[in-house]
Amino acid sequence: MSDFTTRLLDESTFAAFGRMVERNRIWGGCWCMGFHKPKGGEHELTREQKEARVKTGRTHAALVFDGDEAIGWCQYGRTEELPGIKHRRQYEAELDLLPDWRITCFVVDKQYRRRGVADLALGAALEEIARQGGGLVESYPEDTTDRKISSSFLYNATTLLFERHGFVKARRLGKDHWVVRKQVRVSAEISQLS
Repeated sequence: MSDFTTRLLDESTFAAFGRMVERNRIWGGCWCMGFHKPKGGEHELTREQKEARVKTGRTHAALVFDGDEAIGWCQYGRTEELPGIKHRRQYEAELDLLPDWRITCFVVDKQYRRRGVADLALGAALEEIARQGGGLVESYPEDTTDRKISSSFLYNATTLLFERHGFVKARRLGKDHWVVRKQVRVSAEISQLS
């Protein structure tokens, strides 16, 4: 794992991101577009649509690299950027506090699972959120306690991963998912500039 590096999704890393999507046929080729629109909202799940969002700064991800190849990522963004969460009806009915940021999607290349890639991606996403001013971060991971589940279905990772990064469970969402939250403070280098 020490050879892995992290970089943000931008125009310079988009080609590596694209190769990983195509190599892994992620969710039928959704290009991590599904969370950009509310459930039932029309959206295209295409490379072109994702690339257009990258070019205009309307999509964010922390990528993990092994050399020049992307091997995993964590998608994050402002709440208004990622409105299309699962279990939305229940989420809104029980809503007590709208977060500043959401973490909605993880992908780890099939050959790199169980090697700490999701952990690195989440750490890098949280660092970037702190650099961009911090705030309340929320995600919707799955509780896998006493259950076996294929890692290929853990699109939002596990509660255990988030708890290791300081998130706390706020409430259940559906049968096995949780709303988890963490207050991320502005990074030290930003606050020194203020």
